[in-house]
Amino acid sequence: MRIGINGSSLIALASPLEEVAAHAAEAERDGFAHYWMAQLLWPDALTAIAAIGARTTTIRFGTAVVPTWPRHPLMLAAQALTVSHVLGGRLTLGIGLAHATTVQDTFGMPFDSPAEHMAEYLDVLLPAMEVHAVDARGEHWSGHTDGFGVPPEVEAPSVVLAAMGPRMLELAGSRTDGSVLWLSGPRTIETRIRPALHAAAQKVGRPEPQVVASVPVCVTEDRDKVHDMVATVLAGYNELPSYRSVMDTEHADGPADVSLIGSEAEVRAGLESFASAGTTEFSALEFPSDDHEAAATRSLLREFDRAG
Repeated sequence: MRIGINGSSLIALASPLEEVAAHAAEAERDGFAHYWMAQLLWPDALTAIAAIGARTTTIRFGTAVVPTWPRHPLMLAAQALTVSHVLGGRLTLGIGLAHATTVQDTFGMPFDSPAEHMAEYLDVLLPAMEVHAVDARGEHWSGHTDGFGVPPEVEAPSVVLAAMGPRMLELAGSRTDGSVLWLSGPRTIETRIRPALHAAAQKVGRPEPQVVASVPVCVTEDRDKVHDMVATVLAGYNELPSYRSVMDTEHADGPADVSLIGSEAEVRAGLESFASAGTTEFSALEFPSDDHEAAATRSLLREFDRAG
């Protein structure tokens, strides 16, 4: 299991992009494989990745995740191919449905037939990025073009899908490179997510899917304090059915209970549990309350990554 760094906490705190860029550059210097960024309303994740990524040379960047409803798949394909070209192919495009409350209340769009919506979205997005031509007509998404001027040397980004339910996991395993997760613990990955992805990929002859897991992480001497911080900041996830379902699978009261918080030994054991469950990459969202915790957490993540 490789370790990546999830910089989404900086996005949620509206940190200046210069700070995000410095965080990504530090992750590259520390040898991590991936730097992930959430797509909130601001900044645009792909645009930010193009700007930030140009200052790095080896680390891959990923979106976790771009909501599909407000972006036509042809335009997202064009944007992702552009960013991939800027980064020399170092892009993983994570996409997802988001949630009914976001789609309906923020975007003002109906959250109808989400699995069908995603299947049709992939019908347009994937061929647009892979062969630069599309002829697809659906109830939700359509696209028609014989090509849109993409140079042959432009590498299509890897695509992963935010998936927790059966239909979305089937799509992720059979049509994309795997799934990117948030707040899904080892029990959920081992019993629900990994088997469904594997079965879907095997059925159509695709390679073994990636499982990218992400939860808050903190090496601390004051577990209760950090636990309470995480519980407060992420309390809203308790109200989202898809997240409540995976937390129930973990026998967790809330997001703090699936986070890796505690001593170095406790956090290391948590990372090992994710690896044993079949996680291929752990995207660590560092959640320190002071500089000492930040240094201790990063040191352990770096050590774990280098070891295995």
